[in-house]
Amino acid sequence: MQSLTLNKNVLKWIDEVVSLTKPEEVMWIDGSEEQLDKLREQACNSGEIIALNKERYPGCYYHRSKKDDVARMEDKTFICSSRKEDAGPTNNWKNPEDAYKLGKEIFENSMNGRTMYIIPYSMGPVGSPFSKIGFEVTDSIYVVLSMNIMTRVGQKVIDALGDSNDFVRGLHGKCTLDINQRYIFHFPEDNTIWSCNSAYGGNVLLGKKCFALRIASYQGSKEGWMAEHMLILGIENPQGEVKYVAAAFPSACGKTNLAMLIPPEIYKKKGYKVWTVGDDIAWLRIKEDGRLWAINPEAGFFGVAPGTSEKSNYNALMSTRKNAIFTNVAYNLDDDTIWWEKFDKNPPENALDWQGNPWNGKTSMERGAHPNSRFTAPAINCPCISKEWESPDGVPISAIIFGGRRAKTAPLVYQSRNWKHGVFVGSTLASETTAAASGKIGVVRRDPMAMLPFCGYNMGDYFSHWLEMGEKMSNPPKIFHVNWFRTNDNSEFMWPGYGENFRVLEWIINRCENKVDADIAEIGFIPREEDINTEGLDIKDEVLQELLSIDIDSWLDDVKSIEEFYKKIGETLPKELREELTVLKCNLNNAMEESIA
Repeated sequence: MQSLTLNKNVLKWIDEVVSLTKPEEVMWIDGSEEQLDKLREQACNSGEIIALNKERYPGCYYHRSKKDDVARMEDKTFICSSRKEDAGPTNNWKNPEDAYKLGKEIFENSMNGRTMYIIPYSMGPVGSPFSKIGFEVTDSIYVVLSMNIMTRVGQKVIDALGDSNDFVRGLHGKCTLDINQRYIFHFPEDNTIWSCNSAYGGNVLLGKKCFALRIASYQGSKEGWMAEHMLILGIENPQGEVKYVAAAFPSACGKTNLAMLIPPEIYKKKGYKVWTVGDDIAWLRIKEDGRLWAINPEAGFFGVAPGTSEKSNYNALMSTRKNAIFTNVAYNLDDDTIWWEKFDKNPPENALDWQGNPWNGKTSMERGAHPNSRFTAPAINCPCISKEWESPDGVPISAIIFGGRRAKTAPLVYQSRNWKHGVFVGSTLASETTAAASGKIGVVRRDPMAMLPFCGYNMGDYFSHWLEMGEKMSNPPKIFHVNWFRTNDNSEFMWPGYGENFRVLEWIINRCENKVDADIAEIGFIPREEDINTEGLDIKDEVLQELLSIDIDSWLDDVKSIEEFYKKIGETLPKELREELTVLKCNLNNAMEESIA
């Protein structure tokens, strides 16, 4: 097939990849439905994907990956910067020369007898000043079809690139799917990503975490913008005014549910609405008005299937009803549909599990779907998708929210004193493990800004970049911390969560608009009980009081944990964050002395 571009930089790179991998054919992806339909048919014929019930799931397909290829592999993910210190203490580092050498040995002749697909794609609306362009070269039709959902692909992207050399070079190959030769190499200084021996989406859809966070965070540090692991949400009041927030949560802390939140009935009746701009990633830039503006660089959702139901996340489930791809869920042989744990209470009796084995959901003790099974769905399908989600100008951010899973330490919500203190709050973001996650309960895991696995450069320098961005803004967002997971003495959650979290969002917006006061506490600004709307909510005053309380002993223990984490960051940790830790420690010690006196 003839090349879609005359860009010499692109063609030179493609020639190098073709020479290395030796494909039988080369196909440029132009984004046309005609071409994509042919690829879908071809992939169905080869067994790479399976077409689902056309009436129940129009345009949807099923895909399965190998048993040892079902999740991101952090131990096989490397930042390949020329200096080890530029990758920092929280990343795996490999010398670029060694990584390229190893990669070339694996990729050499790896596409013999296969077709190479060249996918031009845009992260962000095509032509937006926020957006960036990449190319993914792959030998997987699953990757082509998924990238078509997750990004904007085709000729329009090439036209927007013109003859520029500013594009990310992504090479993916299934190779032999050997786990011992599976690597995801990031070369931030070269705008390059290499991924080999995997067919799982998180390792092979290179526009997602690889480009949109690891490479983009490095680009943002050099170019004066931010790439963050954040949802973007619009909150519309009865007067039709919309305020936008961005929020970062470590895994298992309710990020997707918040991104697609449905307000409680009392709010819906008054005319409040919630709009999803993005569920996972935000690119943020300072505009002329001194505010921080954000886009969702993705065009789709790559969501965890198990636990997603009409009850838990109606909007996410509805997003999957057409033109979606499901990976490693259970496959119902009776009607060509799919199922996963907590989808509903009627598991299929005649099905295949995620490994392709016969499975009866009524009698089997084994899971039908892998715990990390996924759906890839177009964002436009989401019932609450914002009309601004593809705005090339982005949306203005009023608040940034960090959230963790803490049983006792963090209150339901608190506000940082200022931007610098907010960066400290984000840098110390943590969650406590559950039994299901690790076998140990309550182990504190630090995940600064929820970016620990995704920051493409030194974490200390990343914190410095946050501080620098704050200095450049005349009207920065206010920064908050939330915790939906506070428990009582019986280890029961005290806050109902889910849609009721809207009540906390309302307080956050009210604070941004200076509509309510707050109490000054050791850790920041705490809501006054009367300013959290509990109308229609079955929660006692003393429970709300406990949710907003500060356990000094727990916080003093947390200070020790923060000190240990900061030691790992080392000399690149900004002095401003050390100062904030000192302030917190002094505040807590003073409070302890006053309580004793």
